[in-house]
Amino acid sequence: MSNFGVASDDDNFDVYEDLRLHVTADKFFLEPQTSHTEVLIIDRVSREISLRAHKDQIPPDASSKLICGIIGVITLLSGPYLVLITKKSKVGEINGQSIWRVEETEILSYSRTFLHLTEEQIQHNKVYLSMVRSALHTPHFYFSTTYDLTHTLQRLHNTSPDFLRMPLLERADQRFVWNNCLMRDLISQPELHRYWLPVVHGFIAIKTSIINRKTFTWCLISRRSMLRAGTRYFVRGVDSEGHVANFIETEQIVECDGCMTSFVQTRGSIPLFWSQMPNLKRKPSPQVINNQNHIDGFSKHFDNQIFNYGKQVLINLVDQKGAEGHLEKCFSELVRVSRSSNIRYEAFDFHHECRRMRWDRLSILINKLAPVQDDLGLVHFLLLQDINT
Repeated sequence: MSNFGVASDDDNFDVYEDLRLHVTADKFFLEPQTSHTEVLIIDRVSREISLRAHKDQIPPDASSKLICGIIGVITLLSGPYLVLITKKSKVGEINGQSIWRVEETEILSYSRTFLHLTEEQIQHNKVYLSMVRSALHTPHFYFSTTYDLTHTLQRLHNTSPDFLRMPLLERADQRFVWNNCLMRDLISQPELHRYWLPVVHGFIAIKTSIINRKTFTWCLISRRSMLRAGTRYFVRGVDSEGHVANFIETEQIVECDGCMTSFVQTRGSIPLFWSQMPNLKRKPSPQVINNQNHIDGFSKHFDNQIFNYGKQVLINLVDQKGAEGHLEKCFSELVRVSRSSNIRYEAFDFHHECRRMRWDRLSILINKLAPVQDDLGLVHFLLLQDINT
């Protein structure tokens, strides 16, 4: 079992765990509960954000409440809104550091009135605000004030102590920081780094198990990329920068007797230019876009993949006949043309091989890949490409 010695951040670089929000007619005051020497002040009129010494800054008539963190600032027609986490639940711990799920949020307007808007603008602003609330109510937003959820243990293990001492948001993998744009106003001021809270979207489960009287903790982290994210069918394929639709990095961590292992795999839409427009059919036919430079998008995607993860094993689970079969042939041809020694391609017609609930036939694929998995070990990864992402 590999020993992943992940250095812990210095306390001065942790994000504040809890804050008390104080609200007045012209200012927001954010007071760290673990520090009584400073307070973050947001001027609702000038929009200036500043860090001041705590003494006598908060008016006694301010209304106040506890919050769990700052997601950032978003600007709509009426002006800026402060987006806050107001309730969290603990998922578990990784390397002794707490991981939290966002349960409730609140959006506070800088503006006290809408008198500067027309009636039409007010209605539009209500729609935009409801869309923001709907996005925030999407389940599975996670954060930690001490642990870097955006990087795998493998990356953290191979970085320098100086990197681990950087503020969380500054060193974060920007692909997985869903509130990066909302934090822009705070990021521009380095002295506010203890208020920079990276939020990831995906899935995290942390459980303790016992096998043969041996206790261990296993953790599953799926990080969803914010690049080319979208709903099923509406967003497919690759873009001109090599980002594929609905890309997800999944890491399996096992922690036992002070040792940690990490196994990483990724999945995403097939890296061609293609679409799949929804209609009344249960499964709309995918269409390859023929007037695009597929090799360019393909190459950019796998250049990034190889840079980030190393050698690639591509598993394509789509049908090898019909409309999906055309996608499979195009994909396999691009792999052949690329002639990359860092890419191995395996096509497995899942629906055909496992028809009539024959899930045991997955052993065919598993046996094929067993030597490759042994060769890559636990510090590399297996890439999954699935049309149904």
